[in-house]
Amino acid sequence: METQQTKSLHPLMWIAGIVLIVFSVAGTAAFMGWIPGSAGKPADAPLAAKLEKPRAAERARPAARVPVAVVCAECGVVQSVREIETKGEGSGVGAVGGAVAGGVLGSQVGHGDGRKLATVIGAVGGAVAGNEVEKRMKSSKSYEITVRFEDGSSRVITEAESTAWRAGDRVRVVNGVIGANS
Repeated sequence: METQQTKSLHPLMWIAGIVLIVFSVAGTAAFMGWIPGSAGKPADAPLAAKLEKPRAAERARPAARVPVAVVCAECGVVQSVREIETKGEGSGVGAVGGAVAGGVLGSQVGHGDGRKLATVIGAVGGAVAGNEVEKRMKSSKSYEITVRFEDGSSRVITEAESTAWRAGDRVRVVNGVIGANS
């Protein structure tokens, strides 16, 4: 009877395997949203609030003749622009494709029971990752633009396409469409 000797894997193979697992876990965590993302914060003081504050010199003067400004009901200043991402729905195609790919990759690892376990883990991980990738591919973006009007009111306008408007831009809103106010 012949005995079969098993050779230990080279240390670099162990390191490569560990790095691959850590990278896969980090990628899955990023797809699932478990890793917090950075978000912009609004400016310290809105431009409209700065314009409304009276200056000390103006308060000291007597209120003899104050010119009356005509208020444009459609004119305002962009206060903020926010990108809104709407997550898509998974139909199962991504999960099936990911499970097949993960199972195939998992079956390339180990021998015997270890190979079976790696195949199952690869299939499950691939299904989760494939479903998340499908959702992200079907996601959509829209943009919420907050405009403060000269009369003090504010309104949020949603646009489907990327916008060139930035905080502080003077605009005119006619029938829900933002235009330049020159």
